[in-house]
Amino acid sequence: MTGPDDVRDRPEQWPVAGTATAFEGHIFKVRQDRVEMPGGDGTEIVGRDVIEHLGSVGILALDDRDRVLLLRQYRHPVGRLLWEAPAGLRDVDGEPLHKLAERELLEEAGYRAERWDTLVDVFPSSGMSDERVRIFLARGLTEVPADEIDFERVHEEADMPVVWVPLEEAVRKVLAGEVHNMIAAVGILAVRAARDAGYRDLRPVDAPED
Repeated sequence: MTGPDDVRDRPEQWPVAGTATAFEGHIFKVRQDRVEMPGGDGTEIVGRDVIEHLGSVGILALDDRDRVLLLRQYRHPVGRLLWEAPAGLRDVDGEPLHKLAERELLEEAGYRAERWDTLVDVFPSSGMSDERVRIFLARGLTEVPADEIDFERVHEEADMPVVWVPLEEAVRKVLAGEVHNMIAAVGILAVRAARDAGYRDLRPVDAPED
């Protein structure tokens, strides 16, 4: 019988009889696989469309007043202005994830953090995409003057308002359906859980993903 101690994701790969690329763009491509179903003689094969994504990181910045940093950004696919946590694509080969997170927190929000921890790892759309996101917790924050940041925000990233929201209010907004961004929602709930546990279960900033 399977019990709570068995609840741990593990690698698994069913045989692929064939694959083809349907679309390839800058951030993602779409792959069409023909997957052999288990328990048979290899004759039952189904099609699976897979979005291959670069992956990303997110940052939940928590100040010494128990407030989380959120910024607002236009997201065309969903037709909304969303309140989000700072985040960025894994688009620099070999860049350590925590260094990417440091860069994104500085460029998007104008802060540096003294303390970094790994908060949570998620596959946001595992039914269709291999995208993976590592969300970090950043504490010990220092604001950096705008003239010291060598980065120009353009398009959707231009003029993003930044606000500090009390953690308990941020949790309420997630549960009320007022905050929809995956990184923000998961991160806010994870931060509250981590805080209530005294932050003792957090992994180090360079913890392996697998």
